[in-house]
Amino acid sequence: MRIKKVSETFFERAAVAAVHRNQKRLLTLFVLVLAVGRMGRAKADDAPLPPPDRAIEAVIDEFIDLGLQRAGVVAAPPADDANFVRRATLDLAGRIPTTAETQAYVQSSDPGKRALLVDRLIASPDFNYHQRNELDALLLPGQNNGEWREYLLKAVQENRSWSQLFREVILGREDNPAEKPALAFLKARAKNVDDLTNDTSKLFFGVSINCAKCHDHPLVLDWTQDHYFGMASFFNRTYLTKKNFLAERDDGQLKFRTTAGVEKEARVMFLTGVAVDDPPAPQLTEEQKQAEAARRKEDENRETPPAPAGYSRRAQIVELALKPDANGFFTRSFVNRFWHRLLGYGLVMPIDQMHSANKPSHPELLAWLARDALYHNYDMRRLVRGIVLSRAYGRSSRYEGPGDRPVPRHFAVAAVKPLTPMQYALSLQIATQNPAQLEAVFAKGDDWANRRRDYENHAAGFANQLEMPGENFQVGVNEALLFSNGPQVQREYLSESGDRLVGALKGAADRQQAVQTAFLTVYARPAEPDELDAVLKYLSAREDRLAAGYQQVVWSLIASGEFRFNY
Repeated sequence: MRIKKVSETFFERAAVAAVHRNQKRLLTLFVLVLAVGRMGRAKADDAPLPPPDRAIEAVIDEFIDLGLQRAGVVAAPPADDANFVRRATLDLAGRIPTTAETQAYVQSSDPGKRALLVDRLIASPDFNYHQRNELDALLLPGQNNGEWREYLLKAVQENRSWSQLFREVILGREDNPAEKPALAFLKARAKNVDDLTNDTSKLFFGVSINCAKCHDHPLVLDWTQDHYFGMASFFNRTYLTKKNFLAERDDGQLKFRTTAGVEKEARVMFLTGVAVDDPPAPQLTEEQKQAEAARRKEDENRETPPAPAGYSRRAQIVELALKPDANGFFTRSFVNRFWHRLLGYGLVMPIDQMHSANKPSHPELLAWLARDALYHNYDMRRLVRGIVLSRAYGRSSRYEGPGDRPVPRHFAVAAVKPLTPMQYALSLQIATQNPAQLEAVFAKGDDWANRRRDYENHAAGFANQLEMPGENFQVGVNEALLFSNGPQVQREYLSESGDRLVGALKGAADRQQAVQTAFLTVYARPAEPDELDAVLKYLSAREDRLAAGYQQVVWSLIASGEFRFNY
């Protein structure tokens, strides 16, 4: 197995060198060798899958554990209760748990408490808001479009499927108030057909197709210029009118120049190679052509949406993408993207490189999850619930097993994930509020939905000042300065007023209990003995300025790496 991997690496590097030297015959030979080597591994993907009536978490555990056994990797133990309730609440509710939530979970002896916790969080208003925030950050980052965000929130509340969202995003009608906000995805990209093509392909199909715009991919047989311009042809008739209405022309072809310098008319073609033939263009008289030109000019300036195209190429890409196929790009990308969000690493990595030359870490698991998603109509809640209840999700992020920390593709140890700006901003509000007052609101049930909406609105301003984390995230200078000397942090999170954590701590009669309250509120865990001792000594040295001492303690907790990450 190791010899095969070394051979592939050698051939891949040699292939790149061949491209640079323009040795096309040698390149072809290397690509064929790669293809033959991978054909030998294809049979493993054809093994019978577990029956479709299995629970998602059970199938995940079966395949992940089998992979660990084959690799000889020892998995990390399960996360402790305090760790798990914090992780699950951040991933499902988009915030840290309240002290009451943490204590109730840790103190429960119910053997099914994990499922009860997950089901409660998924049924809560918090899940709807967090899922909306995640979808917004994925599909329309940095736009802060209010109508679009309300559309997403309603879609999540109604548990619309991923496939329905895709259909509405690509085919929403301007004259339908319920669908119009969904067009924000296309409108943000409509002035550039490359953006429409690349972003749709990456976000919904898990394929970065832009590499094939200038030339056929040198290593991946899947992607050629025909694929890129074939995908672009689904969008080349889409445009924005002068009044910012999304419209689509009935005609218009896309041409490109091959690496050989030959001009070629693109054929409308999906990633799978399936082509679509446009209906024959009507033969118009000169008078009809003039009338059509006048109509188009009128469409550009009209105050109401233009009439829909008689034939929509965008409709064709939706139909091709959503054809029932458990091995299709849309289905596998759906599973892989949600898996990546929750476990911090995809079954296929990078998540936008889903092609035959990039094998999944667990191909049978991806195939089963994709089939399950298809059978259950791309139910996002169902998939999230199954992943979060798996042993792979619930493992500790601390590895103390034999040897080095296992590589991420084994899912033997939980990933440490930076909080998104919205998760961070919301968690800061929870962590620095008077816990007793917070619990009083939380206990009322219906009032919590309104409070969460208020939290969302208030958190947006702070979140907009933070960087959206990517791969190899590190805290940026702006964020560091914001916490070091920003008046907003002092004013909003370290206030001595009675509704804030600092105000509650400074008035506590039992100082040791106050410190434990601070740790439980911010970290969702009690202080360790050495931590407790250090903080008590720090406060004892500030008897004359105790409120300022508590401010520094709370600041050190919320500005720490432990609070900044989901572990």
